[in-house]
Amino acid sequence: MRKVVAYELVSLDGVAEDPDQFVTDFDEVMEENLASVIATQDTVVLGRRTYDEWARFWPRSDIEPFATFINGVEKLVATSAPLVPAWRNATAIPGAIGPFLEALRTRPGRDVGVHGSITLTRALLECGLVDELHLVIAPALVARGRRLFDGAPPRRFALTRCVVSPAGYVLADYATLDASRGSGRSRD
Repeated sequence: MRKVVAYELVSLDGVAEDPDQFVTDFDEVMEENLASVIATQDTVVLGRRTYDEWARFWPRSDIEPFATFINGVEKLVATSAPLVPAWRNATAIPGAIGPFLEALRTRPGRDVGVHGSITLTRALLECGLVDELHLVIAPALVARGRRLFDGAPPRRFALTRCVVSPAGYVLADYATLDASRGSGRSRD
């Protein structure tokens, strides 16, 4: 079964909106971390807001390794509206995201990535469809903006990796603890 892996940039106080405001030093360790996350993915699911922003930026970007990855990968967008602007390999998801993603997880392929897309990530957490969280936690308090976990349901995770980058960012990977999906058990 394919894993759904959410990769998110957050501040110390959990803000995920406009990460360019608090992720100001993307060092070599962070680049290697991102490269290892995307190396396992052949599909990305995006929310509509992220799609709209990224479809205008990434096709003309030379920021590697992400530009080559995101421009070439299959992109599935949670929206009922036409995808304008158009972006290569992007398709709107037909119907509800939960059943669609559940079916996608059973098809052959590599990991399914969720990048950015705060509202979508929350919805997938609520449906129990996130297998792993890969967080880049910036050493900054932002105080304003949408927080990644506001409104998310209670859920337990197991820390699977934690590295501090030279610029002081915490790179923390978590696996969902959910015995019904075979991802492990809580030790409570």
